Amino acid sequence: MQQVAEHKGCGTSSGSGKSSCGSSAGESELPPEIWEKVKNHPCYSEEAHHHFARMHVAVAPACNIQCNYCNRKYDCANESRPGVVSERLTPEQAAKKVVAVASTIPQMTVLGIAGPGDPLANPAKTFKTFELISQMAPDIKLCLSTNGLALPEHIDTIAKYNVDHVTITINMVDPEVGAKIYPWIFYKHKRIEGIEAARILSEHQLRGLEMLTERGILCKVNSVMIPGVNDQHLVEVNKAVKSRGAFLHNIMPLISAPEHGTVFGLTGQRGPSAQELKALQDSCEGEMNMMRHCRQCRADAVGLLGEDRSAEFTTDKIMDMEVNYDLEARKAYQAVVEQERQAKVEAKNEELAALADETSDIKVLAAVATKGSGLINEHFGHAKEFQIYELSAAGSKFVGHRRVDLYCQGGFGDDTALETVIRAINDCHAVFVAKIGGCPKNDLLKAGIEPVDEFAHEFIEKSAISWFKTYLEKVKSGEIQHFTRGDAEIRQGALIADEERKVCDGV
Repeated sequence: MQQVAEHKGCGTSSGSGKSSCGSSAGESELPPEIWEKVKNHPCYSEEAHHHFARMHVAVAPACNIQCNYCNRKYDCANESRPGVVSERLTPEQAAKKVVAVASTIPQMTVLGIAGPGDPLANPAKTFKTFELISQMAPDIKLCLSTNGLALPEHIDTIAKYNVDHVTITINMVDPEVGAKIYPWIFYKHKRIEGIEAARILSEHQLRGLEMLTERGILCKVNSVMIPGVNDQHLVEVNKAVKSRGAFLHNIMPLISAPEHGTVFGLTGQRGPSAQELKALQDSCEGEMNMMRHCRQCRADAVGLLGEDRSAEFTTDKIMDMEVNYDLEARKAYQAVVEQERQAKVEAKNEELAALADETSDIKVLAAVATKGSGLINEHFGHAKEFQIYELSAAGSKFVGHRRVDLYCQGGFGDDTALETVIRAINDCHAVFVAKIGGCPKNDLLKAGIEPVDEFAHEFIEKSAISWFKTYLEKVKSGEIQHFTRGDAEIRQGALIADEERKVCDGV
């Protein structure tokens, strides 16, 4: 299995046990064939997700298993989580939508099928969609996300259609744990329950992962962290998927709000706190690289991670559009994006040089308001999520994101929303913004969070490292005393399409 992992470019290095590739890896750290697959993929590359967009098409309504954390909903615009869609599409509708979106959003590089059920429980629709898209938009990467039950029987077809990125949701490798998560599966025309169902599912997931790896297909493993059910067990899951060549492991927080109607939501199963999630991710990172920028997207999401523009591309609108797919224009636009991306990396490296002599073991978290492109370019009051970075003498490291309520309400600030912001970034020492008003600034300071607006529209990591260097100097001089902050709250769900943004100057 170690040979398989190394074949995927994910073998261990220097005896540390840490994978030599992952979402944060750059061109110099990956084999050329792997770099070509991930460099513009916003889900497989943390750095790329600042610049490139993805879309999902909802062509796969049926599912072959039942999860206690899932409730598929159709025609729902108010919830944003996996399994939820506003429109179901035929393969033909999906293909035209992909071409229309790619023509409008030239940084859209990836098409995924993730439901609202399971793509491989709907194989005819799924693979017909891939066939049409590969003909109409050959430059777009094809992905699918699956629970893995039917995966082994479709490996040849996945390879045939050049689907070179597959995500498998693996929440357990112990059937006794699995029985607490999956009430039943539908396999060989039979409904199977309990431990036997979990055993079959786990065997198929791991065998499918091995088979994909042997074909050179990149695999990401998603796992839902369910406190008291599989949270400690996910360390064993991490080891199992690494040994079978998984490229990334994405441990996500359980979404269990009662209004979502899931079994876990209705029975009061809680999700993890921010620090619980980070601690588990950190413990698994010693075995392999973790994905930390997942947004747990809807099955019809469109745009950059952290945004959803699906409302702009409804079926009615798409059918009325005259689409001119200009491949050369897309390549030219992406070349400009690549230049911006390289400039960001160079700026970060310059600032890192200033930390070269630092030996401090202090680590702090910082929140960033951003609209993308790796810049601090969002007003505090307009932010619906904050990206979180860990700062240390080693530099900056992206560790997650936090959804919040919109503080700006068209000319005034919502104090209740501000409370959700403070709870969401309570473990952060600073929050970087393009602009912030006096009232929220004062409330943040009272909460012990420093609002920083001096780096407006500058690169995130360069700015954060610069601020952190100053922070260390103040600690050494005795001007301030370093302390560890408390825990933070993870907001349930992912982002939904914005309403028309209202003007809220100064907030």
